Amino acid sequence: MNCRIAILLFTAANLIVPLSILGQDSVNFPTIGEVLRLDKEIDQVIDKDAKIEVLSSGFTWSEGPAWVNEDGYLIFSDVWENRVIKWQEGVGAEVFLEPSGYTGIGHYSRGLGSNGLAMDNLGRLISCDQGDRRLSVMKFGQGKRTIADNYQGKRFNSPNDVTVAITGRIYFTDPPYGLPQHQDDTTREIDFCGVYYLDRSGEVLLITDELPFPNGIDLSHDERTLFVAQSDSDKPIVMAYDLNDDGTAKSSKGKLHFDASPYRKYGPGNPDGIKTDQSGNLWITGMGGVMVVNPDGKLIGHVITGEQTSNCAWGDSGSTLYITADTYLCRIRTKVVGRRF
Repeated sequence: MNCRIAILLFTAANLIVPLSILGQDSVNFPTIGEVLRLDKEIDQVIDKDAKIEVLSSGFTWSEGPAWVNEDGYLIFSDVWENRVIKWQEGVGAEVFLEPSGYTGIGHYSRGLGSNGLAMDNLGRLISCDQGDRRLSVMKFGQGKRTIADNYQGKRFNSPNDVTVAITGRIYFTDPPYGLPQHQDDTTREIDFCGVYYLDRSGEVLLITDELPFPNGIDLSHDERTLFVAQSDSDKPIVMAYDLNDDGTAKSSKGKLHFDASPYRKYGPGNPDGIKTDQSGNLWITGMGGVMVVNPDGKLIGHVITGEQTSNCAWGDSGSTLYITADTYLCRIRTKVVGRRF
């Protein structure tokens, strides 16, 4: 395994500082896991010869991948280390941003760094900054600025995952995972865990407060439905919320789209990250991999990594699924195209 030691750290002052981190730059990647083919539909989604490739490893908790289409590379959060990592084909892994989600002094919590990441329509990075309890935006080469940090004057818990519509509308979840004492933290100002919509005027609107542990979030290909994963061991589900033309929810009461509780046998974790494709399938991390759920809410396949799998993102030309799984960054080639490609 080859390693790179020339690493770039982008600071607030736009200086470049050398660091070192092990990062694989091989073109011959090791593979892990398997694809469980639970229904014949999966053959139209993932080729029978597709492998789960390990692109890089050694991270503390990898999360929130996002594809930077203009320059052709992936970025993702190493949450517990408070940094964002960049991975590029033929180059390997480099520290891209540090700190990533907590700019305070001293110890905060294990979930102090950024979590979910997304690119907006202007090529800027939208980041869920757990330690700073905010949603931020950053134009590459410049510093971050806050775009939302409260609902009706009360600070968020710890924004966790985010998705951006073609219209520029932003949706995000706000569970307590990044707080030092989680749901029992004394600094909490909001007594529920919300799913929110940030409209283009900057106003934060509540989609729902019915989920005690909301996590991953994404839109359907036509952007008429918002999907939200719940990371709750007692109720590991994905809910669907119908949206109005203005981006608001038709009702704060969602519809059950998928119940993952029968699939605990496949591995650790609960429903976490979500990505959708243009064929209407949901790719839901959890239960030891990425569950592939068809538009009717049926599990048709499971990309088993064997690890606690946090999130995923479409990249390359839109058919490669990049996967963050515990200490690993992985990918698998598919036969579908992700939303927004």
